[in-house]
Amino acid sequence: MQFRNTAEKYGPIAQLFHWTIVVLIITQFALAMRADDLPRGAALLATLTLHKSIGITIFSLAILRLVWRWVNPVPAMPSTAPRWQHLAAKISHAALYGLLLVMPIFGWMMSSARNFPVSWFGLVTLPDLVKPNKQAYEFFHDGHETLGTILLVLAILHAAAALKHHFIDRDEVLLRMLPWNRKRPSGH
Repeated sequence: MQFRNTAEKYGPIAQLFHWTIVVLIITQFALAMRADDLPRGAALLATLTLHKSIGITIFSLAILRLVWRWVNPVPAMPSTAPRWQHLAAKISHAALYGLLLVMPIFGWMMSSARNFPVSWFGLVTLPDLVKPNKQAYEFFHDGHETLGTILLVLAILHAAAALKHHFIDRDEVLLRMLPWNRKRPSGH
């Protein structure tokens, strides 16, 4: 089995990173919405603790994914795609990776500023990144929410672009990230 990326397709390691992070991000949004609806208490604390653990997991996976991407160049965009799409893909991927790294750090700093510990599934408690401070908490809270909104918009645009490539351009851009990918028959 070929684990590395090829010129035509992402390998299973890159696909695993991609789809695991997608599922975890969807989970994060669901947990954040659930937390917004919960009163203070044990259920809210458990939800936020899980949200933090998953955020640290996403942060760690994003770093590993970037390392994997560095040693496994990605398949090129189709030569038929206009230059602006090549540029848009590079910018959007950089922004998505940036958000996967910065958003968890903002969440971690927000918790530190509120004097709430951040642990990874109760196995490791992470050090505070800032001293408790109400203004810092509000800054990182607002930033974390703003970054979440930007991530949501970019993720929707990313998915829409992949679907556009698949259904309108009829190229292989979407298929190369799918584990069950079968190349389209010629002429289709």
